[in-house]
Amino acid sequence: MKRVNVTKSFLPPIEEYQQYLQRIWKNDWLTNQGPLLKELEAALETRLRVEDLHFVTNGTIGLQIALRSLGITEGEIITTPFSYVGTISPILWERCTPIFIDIDPKTLCIDPKKIEALITENTKAILPVHVFGNPCDIEAIEAIAKKHDIPVVYDAAHAFGAEYKGKSLLDYGDVSMCSLHATKPFHTVEGGLLIARDKKVSAKIELAKRFGHNGDVQHQLGINAKASEFQAAMGLCNLKYIDEIIAGRKKVSAQYDALLPRAKFERPVIRKGTTYNYAYHPVVLRSEDELLQKMERLKERSIYPRRYFYPSLNTIKYVASDQRCPVSEDISKRILCLPLYSGLEEEIVNDICKVLNT
Repeated sequence: MKRVNVTKSFLPPIEEYQQYLQRIWKNDWLTNQGPLLKELEAALETRLRVEDLHFVTNGTIGLQIALRSLGITEGEIITTPFSYVGTISPILWERCTPIFIDIDPKTLCIDPKKIEALITENTKAILPVHVFGNPCDIEAIEAIAKKHDIPVVYDAAHAFGAEYKGKSLLDYGDVSMCSLHATKPFHTVEGGLLIARDKKVSAKIELAKRFGHNGDVQHQLGINAKASEFQAAMGLCNLKYIDEIIAGRKKVSAQYDALLPRAKFERPVIRKGTTYNYAYHPVVLRSEDELLQKMERLKERSIYPRRYFYPSLNTIKYVASDQRCPVSEDISKRILCLPLYSGLEEEIVNDICKVLNT
């Protein structure tokens, strides 16, 4: 029986990728800010209508670099418990303390009404997540950040192709990170990008991602976040298909919505003013027991959805947090992301919905 995973990475025609490989062989340049990487950065800036975009080897290290480039190496960082662990790993790795704010039960993004009460003299940044590509309450968050003079770093891992109020969702905050991992609608196999609002911060990011030096001059502490020409080649191939990919995902998502009644399966409310990218198709079931039963029945059919996001990050043992986030803790036990990718067959979607509805 054919295995159906929660997603399927898009692969361009191999002949198109080979054309870029031929350029790599001709240039004899494999990494270290090669010509394909620079070409991809320029193409992404044009596509997203942004400036100061940095292509890095993955989104997680991108968040670390963002924090460092803002001068944050200790203190408290306000964030959400409802995300993948890659959101808090950079916080902990940089010896900072995550302060968890519970989520809005409708959008599943951080609840801005609860942020200000937990701001202290040790608060160094706010790190919200545009969950499933759904925008946070950007206006409320940035008003709080401005009032308290705190930078905002958006984890926009899921947000490629999403827009809010007519511009890229990646073009908000002091720094925004997007994942280009193979599971995302637009990918470079592994990879990520950073967009900085301030030119000085952007310059620090550029140095930080390549060990902190330019030529033989060592300017600052850095790390190796240099993406390869092979990653850039995949990005250049895939970028021309992104509209087609998103349209295909939208079609599958619409089929789910038509077959799964909202009375039984809650869905996140997409914020008004959003052009959505259909990065995921999450549904919230009535109980964890029901979720586990449905997952087992789907597994019998070789269908593998994922429990995004479980567990609630404030409950992970090594985080050692005593903060309660009841909304996140509840929803994380009942939410399931269904298989979603361009080209997913209608009969498979019908089969998934039949299992969920019975």
